[in-house]
Amino acid sequence: MRDITNIEFHTGSKEERLPGFAPDFPYIASRAELDKYIGRFVPWHWHKTVELFYVENGVLEYTTPKGKTVFPAGYGGMVNSNVLHMTRAGSREEKNVQLIHIFDPSFIAGEQASRIEKKFVLPVVTASQLEIFVLRPHIPAEEEVLNLLRASFALSEQEWGYEIKLRAVLSEIWIKLFSLSIPVLEEKGESSNFDDKIKMMMIYIHEHYAEKITVAELAAAAFSSERECFRAFHDCLQMTPVEYMQTYRLQMACRMLAKGKETVTAVSHACGLGSSSYFGKVFRSYTGCTPTEYRRRWQDSDT
Repeated sequence: MRDITNIEFHTGSKEERLPGFAPDFPYIASRAELDKYIGRFVPWHWHKTVELFYVENGVLEYTTPKGKTVFPAGYGGMVNSNVLHMTRAGSREEKNVQLIHIFDPSFIAGEQASRIEKKFVLPVVTASQLEIFVLRPHIPAEEEVLNLLRASFALSEQEWGYEIKLRAVLSEIWIKLFSLSIPVLEEKGESSNFDDKIKMMMIYIHEHYAEKITVAELAAAAFSSERECFRAFHDCLQMTPVEYMQTYRLQMACRMLAKGKETVTAVSHACGLGSSSYFGKVFRSYTGCTPTEYRRRWQDSDT
């Protein structure tokens, strides 16, 4: 299990990049310390892989297009394949630590078009109504899954037969999750017309944030009208396109200030935020401190 304190993205698609993820064993285990992430949160992202997690300490807040879900310590859950989501540390009194299994659905399903894939995997990963699944310790059936989930992180890569034992326990967890999610799966799920479009527009922003971007250009990137562009951002992210562009630029500025040595003016221009005076104003509004104070806070502290 590797410790992670930041998120990386693939160039082009902007899906989350998963170092150590191999085609012959599409799985990684991570221990995420949200307090060490810049800004104490993971920005909006998505991945084809399934995210199965247990909250070891603190409180985690997951946000998807359908809303926010809070996971206190002792809770667990699953984020479905290709679901747009962001994560935020919810406690300032203690560390916020999350143990995560991330795996391609084929890790459970086996060969493409197999009976297992058709009966038990595709019904889950293609269910638009199942963005995120919550496991609560006070519900007996869910507590049983939590116990399996917590124990699964104790498996050692050095243990003989580790790969088979891991797939076996994840398969057991999966079938129990499948059973628990049947009521949701039986509901009529309406897939969002904006899911693909919002991702295309987010990718465009991620690739061109240093430049001036108009709403018309952004809409054109997803073969949409400006009206559809506004609706997609409102329905999926609960903000306007301009607000998301501003937020993303400020997130990139935070990353550059925390990790680099460029001047504040250079960071401002590199992130498409204009003059240093305007940058200082919007940055203080976003973080509660000046760019210089933010850099000092992150570069001079253990976090």
